[in-house]
Amino acid sequence: MGDGDRKFFVLDTNILLHEPFAIYSFQEHDVVIPMTVLEELDRIKDSKRDIARDARVAIRALEDIFKDATPDQITKGMKVGKEGGTGTVSILADFEIKETVQAFADKAGDNRILNAVLYLQTKRSPRKVVLVTKDINMRLRAKGAGVRFVEDYRSDQLIDDVSLLSKGFQVFKGGFWDQVVACETENSGRTTLHTLPRDQIANTYINQYVLDEGEEFAGRVVSITDSELQLKDISRERLMHREAWGIRPKNIYQGMALDALLDPSIDLAILTGPAGCGKTILAMAAALEQVVEKGMYDKIIVTRNTPEIAESIGFLPGTEEEKMMPWLGAVTDTLEALHKNDECADGSMRYIMEKANIQFKSINFMRGRSIQNAFVILDECQNLTASQLKTIITRCGEGTKLVCSGNLAQIDSPYLTPVTSGLTYIVERFKNFEGSASVYLNGVVRSRLAEFAEENL
Repeated sequence: MGDGDRKFFVLDTNILLHEPFAIYSFQEHDVVIPMTVLEELDRIKDSKRDIARDARVAIRALEDIFKDATPDQITKGMKVGKEGGTGTVSILADFEIKETVQAFADKAGDNRILNAVLYLQTKRSPRKVVLVTKDINMRLRAKGAGVRFVEDYRSDQLIDDVSLLSKGFQVFKGGFWDQVVACETENSGRTTLHTLPRDQIANTYINQYVLDEGEEFAGRVVSITDSELQLKDISRERLMHREAWGIRPKNIYQGMALDALLDPSIDLAILTGPAGCGKTILAMAAALEQVVEKGMYDKIIVTRNTPEIAESIGFLPGTEEEKMMPWLGAVTDTLEALHKNDECADGSMRYIMEKANIQFKSINFMRGRSIQNAFVILDECQNLTASQLKTIITRCGEGTKLVCSGNLAQIDSPYLTPVTSGLTYIVERFKNFEGSASVYLNGVVRSRLAEFAEENL
């Protein structure tokens, strides 16, 4: 690559908070970190915000690169990446640059970063200088201020359109068996397996469900080789009659989800879909069934992202479980719904919470743990980055099952979109892992009011 093709990528603070090792993602190009970004990372690392750890990791990554560098090398750039790589990382003393952008009185840090980009854009011409930020408003400000090239960080983005996200199943038009050319069938006890040439089902992957429009066939891919694949025959009738803690599927999508939730060979079940499609109630019913009735796990751990727990209520009296309750209303509502017909609903809930050893935990306090023999429900995953989800998934030890659920249409984070959400990332990244299954629950079953709102608002 010639110098004319090399680009300067100026990273905003939120890039290093989203992916602390982003500095290694630009290969043969030059990465520039404005001094303002280091100041903001320093301020965040000592805060009680949930991103403080990511700030510390980013700072340590930079320190590893520059620990033996001279001031001149820091300014010119240090090589990073694999041996023989040409990419560099440098720090720009942007406080020395004469300000040309002063439009945002309450955004002094943003002003300095924009000034740094404009300075490099002039000094390094004709080479491209690109501002990389996950802040949509910052991208608009930059363009308005005269920055020619502005981009989102996309190295952890596996798809370009959320409509391309794997749904965990595919539907054949017409009857399935009408389209099968060759098949070998074998029975093992109550299990029926069909072996087909791999090209019979295009773009399939392990643990994907296969349905047909004729509503006759349902199966799941249980093994794949270069030349063939094996389907486990699961009749629609059997899927619709799966039951957990008194809950039965209301549609075929819930049937597939419950099948994955109750299968002990599935270590990670990922449930996506609109509000009211049944993600939480199915996960909780499956958890209670397997912990209380079958004794397969020792406890249920329920957790979700709580961005304000340390800042707003972290110092008030109360246990971690008590502080988590406002954020876990969906789970307690689900427990109430599962026991609403009991003679003494409150007594039943207290008994079940003790019997199932249900623990409510904050993601902020999950780091460093090793969770053994537990059924873990991670709710509202759409608001987590890929890095945060990796932190949780790597906590799961032997005998632990993890359920990740979320609605990509309800993202609260200002730095995430449906295609950059950690939930989207793990759906795509884990689809070829034999211990994982993903199901998109199509359709709202909560109420006709919720269904109308989801489809028309």
